[in-house]
This record gives sequence, structure tokens and C-alpha cells, in this order.
Amino acid sequence: MKRLVVMGAVAIAGATGAALLAAGPAEAASAVQIYRVYYDSPGSDNRSNASLNGEWVQLFNTARTSKQLKGYKLRDKTGYTYTFGSFSLGGRKSVYVHTGKGTNNATHRYWGRSSYVWNNTGDTAYLRYPNGSAADSCSWGRTGSYKYC
Repeated sequence: MKRLVVMGAVAIAGATGAALLAAGPAEAASAVQIYRVYYDSPGSDNRSNASLNGEWVQLFNTARTSKQLKGYKLRDKTGYTYTFGSFSLGGRKSVYVHTGKGTNNATHRYWGRSSYVWNNTGDTAYLRYPNGSAADSCSWGRTGSYKYC
């Protein structure tokens, strides 16, 4: 009887070890990450361009070198999507993607929308590589007006 228990334990340990060996390495985190989302712009939601631009996502490049973001996509749960054109984010620098209209520069990009993207009652911001795979995401609930990710 003892021999069966020991053999069973060895079989379980062997199966567990095999499962651990079969697991692949953890994926490396993206150098460009969602740092903060300001999903509830200050004041009333009146759809003015100023109010729309008070809603933004801050991306941060954790690398020391510049990263080309051409083709990266930022989207919400609904599927509203901002796609970066040719844009290089400097090492250890941030860029803010505003919902409304404006003139793009090195630190601020503008979606050009006339309606809000990020839900005040809870949502998720997704950052995708040009090939569609996940780079980063950030979710929030009903409280507050911004979220550090």
C-alpha cells in the first residue's frame, strides 16, 4: 500500500514538472506603456473641443532609446481606435493622446473626434503593436477622474 502512495506521488510530481517545463517564458513588457488615463475631463461633459481634449491617455517610453510608434493602435472596449502615423517617442519621454482636435507635436497627439471615447463609469484602454498583438492595457471603474496604470 505504501508503495502505491509513493508511486502516485512520483507520478504527480513528474506530471507537474512536465507541465512546468512545457510552459514558455514570460513575455517581455512593452517599452511603451500606458502610464495614465484621464477619462473624466474637468467640468461638465459639454462636447466642446476643450472638454474633449481634457480626456487623454499618457503613454511613456520606458527605454532610453526612441521608439517608432507608426502603426501602433490605442483603443477602448467599444473599439474606437487611434492609429499612430509616423511618430517617434523619445527615450524616457511621454506623449499625450487627446480625444479632440488640435495640432500634433512631439508631446501631444490629437484623435480629432467630436465625441468622448473613455467611459467615466469604467473602461479599458488597450495599446496594440502594428501587428495587432497586445502591448499594454489599463482598466478603471466608476470612481475618480483619472487612473495611473
